[in-house]
Amino acid sequence: MRDEAAQTLNFKVTGMDCGSCAGKVQRAVERLPGVQMAEVALMAERLQVRLAPGGIRPDEIERAVRSIGFGATVQDAAPLADQACCAGDHAHRPTHTTPAPSPNPASAQPWHQTAKGRHLIATGLLLGLAWAAKLALPGDVAYGAFVLACVLGALPVARRALALLRAGVPFTIEGLMTIAAAGALVIGAAEEAALVVFLFALGERLESFAAARARSGIKALSALLPDTALLVHGDHTHAVPAATLRPGQTIRLRPGDRLPCDGRIIAGQAGLDESALTGESLPVLRGPGEAVMAGSICTDAVIDVTVTVTATAGENTIARIARMVDEAEAARAPTQRFIEGFARVYMPVIMALALLVAVVPPLALGGAWGDWAYRALTLLLVGCPCALVISVPAAVASALATGARAGLLFKGGAALEATARLRHVAFDKTGTLTEGRFAIAALHPAPGMTEADLLTLAAAVEAGSTHPLATAILAEAAQRGLPLLSATHARVLPGIGAEAQLGGALVQAVSLRHAGGSLPADLQDRAVGAVAAGQSLVVVLRDGLPLGLIALADTPRPEAAAALAALRDMGLRPIMLTGDNPGAAQAVAGALGIGVQAQLLPQDKLQALSALAAEGGVMMVGDGINDAPALKRATIGVAMGSGTDVALEAADAALLHNDLRGIPAMIDLARRTRANILQNVTVALGLKAVFLLLSVTGGATLWMAVLADTGATVLVTLNALRLQRWRLRRAVPV
Repeated sequence: MRDEAAQTLNFKVTGMDCGSCAGKVQRAVERLPGVQMAEVALMAERLQVRLAPGGIRPDEIERAVRSIGFGATVQDAAPLADQACCAGDHAHRPTHTTPAPSPNPASAQPWHQTAKGRHLIATGLLLGLAWAAKLALPGDVAYGAFVLACVLGALPVARRALALLRAGVPFTIEGLMTIAAAGALVIGAAEEAALVVFLFALGERLESFAAARARSGIKALSALLPDTALLVHGDHTHAVPAATLRPGQTIRLRPGDRLPCDGRIIAGQAGLDESALTGESLPVLRGPGEAVMAGSICTDAVIDVTVTVTATAGENTIARIARMVDEAEAARAPTQRFIEGFARVYMPVIMALALLVAVVPPLALGGAWGDWAYRALTLLLVGCPCALVISVPAAVASALATGARAGLLFKGGAALEATARLRHVAFDKTGTLTEGRFAIAALHPAPGMTEADLLTLAAAVEAGSTHPLATAILAEAAQRGLPLLSATHARVLPGIGAEAQLGGALVQAVSLRHAGGSLPADLQDRAVGAVAAGQSLVVVLRDGLPLGLIALADTPRPEAAAALAALRDMGLRPIMLTGDNPGAAQAVAGALGIGVQAQLLPQDKLQALSALAAEGGVMMVGDGINDAPALKRATIGVAMGSGTDVALEAADAALLHNDLRGIPAMIDLARRTRANILQNVTVALGLKAVFLLLSVTGGATLWMAVLADTGATVLVTLNALRLQRWRLRRAVPV
């Protein structure tokens, strides 16, 4: 697998329960020859490695990870579904590899069969036997039993500590435990040493359980798709693996079936339960021509629905959500990056402090060596930063999974954290605050032109555009049965309109503002009336001469007013930024009670966003190609789920269900996540501070130190899991 260029490999890594585990894997792999970059995603259980040409082999990386106590399997090959669907069709093959979905938690290995489970059982039995010996046998024999229980229980931990030391990771909890257990035996505290080893094994098991629960929300996404589909062949159907479906094929959806792919209905009508994807609790009626999403459930009792497949298994809605959530972990929140950097310095400082506690008081103050050595060992155990390191990623992972279930997709912890600090929310108008389903209200041809001629020319120019105004013009032309003329050199003019060459002339369909002020008096009067009525205008020009006006009308989304009211109740300031004319913009803004800036070109939107950002964080919500620069410029860009791929790519988050009430819900979830992170950090640092003080003053024992470390880790993880109880309907009343 040696290439001329650097290659990136993905590995599935198991056994990681906290942030320090992920750090051990990352630091161990980074030191391997030929590794240019190693990045570990704790909740996704993924290791991504970039190798230099001629570098180390994947199997050597697997061995290196396994040597420090974790499982590793290369996942670089494209998933089977992608291979089946994309064979011979490279245009649809994903440009990057994706780890195979994690197994369903329900089918995971029983805890007592795992390495940590067996270690816990063994150390528990050894400790129990030692206590039995203490009750029934002489003191020396009982003491020897505790020594044996400690040594045998600590042996696997010591081996891991040694492997990590060899891998260049010296400051680990395994190393601290080994030193503490050995030190306790040296000072004659064998019983407490054996108890500490058992409690450490118990803590590892509790951390594994808590980490598995934290991952469950993300793993559940992979269970939303059925394994098989009913493929239509002529007048009959037969079951095929869902992973083999390809675009253009036709499948049948029966009552109670879950849709295995993205598609478009070509026959039949049914209510679809989309709650797993959008958080919408009621079934949505879908019929011919409408797009449907993988994971939806047909709820009707008697109707069959025939669906054309529109996306391969690796590119359907569920796969995109899972991939976004999976990759989002790499976009770490600033708080998380700070804490990870702090933790790397914190542990060496704790070890140095423990050494000072063990040596300075006996030498300088005449304290008892055994007493201060005990305090130093307690300090070592308290000092592990596991709880602190996991406090942020556990909360972020829970929030990402919870948001995905409600159709709110964040591209990482950085987006979540920034969303929690917003002051303004800016909206595009067309397709965002409004339905975006324009209908032609009136056609005003210039003298010498007919309505049909005007509409035919406009449709030819707009044929290459996806703007809602263009869609309405094309739909009206098709409804009237007008021919679609062939145009050349067609191009979209962002924020302006579109143009093309027709019959040797340059024909343009542009907004009123960009018509050049060349309208004759009668068209000018009609334009004034249309603007006053809140209609959007398209001016058709041929070589700069006006051929007529097309007036189009749009209506606000039914949920827009409630969403804006919720934002104002949260202390945020909503504003509309649109390129439409002031009359049409003000008609919508007045109905919704929102401030407006109209007739903005894309660069004008950028300036407006910069001004808003100077007053605090600003979110931009849009859906069109011309919104992409604004989505990038805003503190947080949110794309509507029905938006263009360009907008979705540029955005930091997305609304899958196209319901504007998702915007205040996003902010609510982000604020709750920020509060959860603050609680976690407070608990982690608070417990550390208390027990560090008790350790130095002699008020804490070794077993209390272990419980404090493990307890803090479990507490912050369980607190993060509370975010999975968040629900969209609770966040925004409807």
